Amino acid sequence: MGKIIAIVNQKGGVGKTTTAVNLTAALNDLGKKVLLCDFDPQANATSGMGVDKRKMKYSSYDVTINGIPAESAIVSTRFGDVLPSSPDLAGAGVELIGAADREHQLKAALEPVKDQYDVIFVDCPPSLELLTLNALCAADGILVPVQCEYYALEGLSDLMATLRTVKRRLNPALEIFCVVLTMYDGRTNFSAQVAQEVRRHFPGKVLTSVVPRNVRLAEAPSHGLPVMAYDKLSRGSVAYKEMAEEVVKKL
Repeated sequence: MGKIIAIVNQKGGVGKTTTAVNLTAALNDLGKKVLLCDFDPQANATSGMGVDKRKMKYSSYDVTINGIPAESAIVSTRFGDVLPSSPDLAGAGVELIGAADREHQLKAALEPVKDQYDVIFVDCPPSLELLTLNALCAADGILVPVQCEYYALEGLSDLMATLRTVKRRLNPALEIFCVVLTMYDGRTNFSAQVAQEVRRHFPGKVLTSVVPRNVRLAEAPSHGLPVMAYDKLSRGSVAYKEMAEEVVKKL
């Protein structure tokens, strides 16, 4: 049975979508069957995988709100499968408020396709609201990207509190799958200090591979490509390849 991993951090700009796209592509390169479910209304993971969000018949909104089977919405790409997002998803939080079992709509949608994949990544919006709550209820584990910057640990206590509440009330199986260090600058002592602090907070959970600050990594989304397809020799590409190998061992 496949694992569902929610990629979550309510802080924006931490490399969440970059990690979702590039880890999907890197695992796909390793021969794993991967689905990236884009559950962020901005749909950046969708375009980052080379899928035109304007041309999709169905999206994660239709699957969650309108009962369309996930299989009908999934798009196959050479980098892995994608359940695309659309701007319609921005209103889904309000629409879900009155729904019965509102926290488990995504779980119900993904259940029929779960066994077809080794792993399903869910790219969550940068907030702890109902869409993210749906992802946490559907997930077996969470992947937390943490940027190696001054405010790195700010807000993580809120995320951990939410995680404990969801685990206690809605999804007892939910665990931290791993923590990923992003935007690491090896030229500064500060990045090393932040990395050390994060490892102290999450003993045994932080991956050895770190994602460096890398121009090619920043450029790749504008071409609708994961970094390994844009520049496979770049430091960002090498980092995600190494990370994928670690994730395979953890799976």
